[in-house]
Amino acid sequence: MTGASATFRVALVGCGRISANHVQALAKVDGLDLVAVCDVDAGRAEATGRAAGVRWFTDYPQMLAEAPCEVVVVATPSGLHPEHGILAARAGKHVVVEKPMAISLAAADALVAACDAAAVQLFVVKQNRLNATIQLLRRAVEKGRFGRLYLANATVRWTRPQEYYDQAPWRGTWALDGGAFLNQASHYVDLLQWMCGPVESVVAKTATLARRIQAEDTGAALVRFRSGALGVMEVTMLTYPKNLEGSFTLMGERGTVRIGGTAVNRIEHWEFADYDDDDRLVEAANTSPPSVYGFGHEPYYRNVLRSLRGEVAAGTDGREGRKSLELVCGIYEAARSGRDVSFPLPIEG
Repeated sequence: MTGASATFRVALVGCGRISANHVQALAKVDGLDLVAVCDVDAGRAEATGRAAGVRWFTDYPQMLAEAPCEVVVVATPSGLHPEHGILAARAGKHVVVEKPMAISLAAADALVAACDAAAVQLFVVKQNRLNATIQLLRRAVEKGRFGRLYLANATVRWTRPQEYYDQAPWRGTWALDGGAFLNQASHYVDLLQWMCGPVESVVAKTATLARRIQAEDTGAALVRFRSGALGVMEVTMLTYPKNLEGSFTLMGERGTVRIGGTAVNRIEHWEFADYDDDDRLVEAANTSPPSVYGFGHEPYYRNVLRSLRGEVAAGTDGREGRKSLELVCGIYEAARSGRDVSFPLPIEG
């Protein structure tokens, strides 16, 4: 089904922390209609379904069989994303999967292959790319305003108390979640590779300093890009007493930009050697989102709708979403092995 007026029915699996952003965004996009939700926790499924005015399920295969839909949104624990996405694809549904799309490259590739085989589209949620601040920065990169890129820095100084991990036993586990890099900071890993191009190698250190979890609560990575530029990433979930910063800085031979705030929502420095009309849009791009999730889910779904209608290409399909996952996997391998890890990575489960 394509065409400018085509509408698509959407079912959501996973009614946890991020689901409200999806429900709210879908309600604002004419052409995407939420028709069902599912969660293994009956209370959570019912509450989400009643609030949205749609049918609710506790059995995912049952929802796929009974809910009339063309699109399935997967917002379950990260380690279950491939399994749930593959089931949706095999049922003939287009798949929208939350970040990260998987916790291993082999599982990510299996999801991509399943969607290809079923001839359905796969979208990986990277809503921070749609922040007005990030869109301005991306245009500057594409226009070549920086000249040669020298250094990029991504900093995530947030807080996740022990209670956050205790609320859901899968959080912070290697089987279903990963740590600060793979879960909370994955959008910032994505910004590094999206702005600076293919990765050549990475070295990293990670630590579990204060939270009772399997994966890391703190880490740092140094990335070398094929262009010769360097990237530095610092991540912690231990900032006292609350979220402090989610920032991205990019420096080149003819420009310097820093985007700060708690979620890359405010341009703090914007300077280039040459003028461009985008310079007049800097102040208007700044926002004050109520949470670190920002306002990007609604424009993300508008891209999904236009892609389903055949008007544009997907902003982040499975192959694009895989790039940031590969960088995180490289960071973890570098931290585990204590060596410089080169790209592309070998495919392992």
